[in-house]
Amino acid sequence: QVQLVESGGGLVQAGGSLRLSCTASGRTFSSYDMGWFRQAPGKEREFVSAIIWSGGRTYYADFVKVRFTISRDNAKGTLYLQMNSLKPEDTAVYFCAAQTHRPGLLARPEDYDYWGQGTQVTVSS
Repeated sequence: QVQLVESGGGLVQAGGSLRLSCTASGRTFSSYDMGWFRQAPGKEREFVSAIIWSGGRTYYADFVKVRFTISRDNAKGTLYLQMNSLKPEDTAVYFCAAQTHRPGLLARPEDYDYWGQGTQVTVSS
């Protein structure tokens, strides 16, 4: 098993930036493909970005391409999401998630085995 803890959320003005972190403990971090999801009030949890175990391939939802960058440091057991040019519609709770390697299955919440508790991101206009 792996335990995940997100940090780095907060309140930021539109156009600003935040970097989210997700620290893993337990089983070897590099065993997992990782993803970021978000959930706004009254909405379903939606895919934001994912990265395979080696960091060699990344995936993004269309609405965050160019603005967000996912990365990982396997030596530190940490996943990151750099968020630039934030918009009010990016306001949500952001979750990191881990899955054992399932090629091609990275964009649905049910593809993931472990979740963090989430961190709130609020973007003011």
